[in-house]
Amino acid sequence: MSVADSPMIVLAGPTASGKTGLALRLAEYFGGEIVSCDSISVYREMEIGSAKPTPEERTLVPHHMIDIAWPDEQVTAGDYSRLGREALSGITGRGHLPIVAGGTGLYLRALIDGLFPAPAARPELRERLRTRAEQRGPEHLHRILSRLDAEAARTIHPNDVPKTIRAIEVSLARTPMTEQWKQGRDALTGYRILRLGLNPPRPRLYERINQRAAAMFERGLVEETERLIERYGRECRSLGALGYTQAASLLAGKVSREEAVAQAQQGHRNYAKRQMTWFRRDEQMHWLAGLGSDQSVIDEATRLVERFLKQG
Repeated sequence: MSVADSPMIVLAGPTASGKTGLALRLAEYFGGEIVSCDSISVYREMEIGSAKPTPEERTLVPHHMIDIAWPDEQVTAGDYSRLGREALSGITGRGHLPIVAGGTGLYLRALIDGLFPAPAARPELRERLRTRAEQRGPEHLHRILSRLDAEAARTIHPNDVPKTIRAIEVSLARTPMTEQWKQGRDALTGYRILRLGLNPPRPRLYERINQRAAAMFERGLVEETERLIERYGRECRSLGALGYTQAASLLAGKVSREEAVAQAQQGHRNYAKRQMTWFRRDEQMHWLAGLGSDQSVIDEATRLVERFLKQG
């Protein structure tokens, strides 16, 4: 890296680990702006189930990559990378510190490492796979992907049919998606990056996950899901996200409220495991042993950022 490289902070970790709160503290202390790295927070009208920063939190420091699309629009990793890099450029141009915070590993990889030149879409194959998902369930497609590209399957939620279909399509076209990630990507340049990862003890994390999932239902997740279904239809791709899927099942009379909450809690715990599997592969990550709200974690993160900025 050249001496002209601008500093940038990445704050990653599993769901409910306290990334939002810690990112806000760092941004306020160091004069930063936050770039959200979350595949659900990009959608407008999806407030409760996304756990995006509140409007009040967004007034404290500027936030980017939140509410950039409607729920029935697709935001690919390529879209995120392009728009995220534009946001980074604007932040550094204003002389502020960009803080990329979130838990969507694929978005973060696309932003920093770039994307591979993927093969063209195959509409007929996609339609066959969609039909199979409707007939046999999304888990069936996910098992197919696991046989073709196990690494990609670990990073894609079993209910995320569009991403699963694309990964299968890419794998059948040439080589597995994760192999192509290593080839010919347009990596981000002009930045030196400090990567911080939250790694709370599993019992504390699971307790937080269970509490937050239950709180989403108490705050009106079912009502929010009902409004989204009325406006965009049950097949809206973003409604396949955790929480919304379970709320939709409750609305359809398939499960009780207690079952929906329990399923959402389990789904988020499983997702947290997959997130940590993804982020632990990053050898440059500085791990913080606790939740983002722990004072010890706040102090350590602040020291690391201070030292990093002085090195520039």
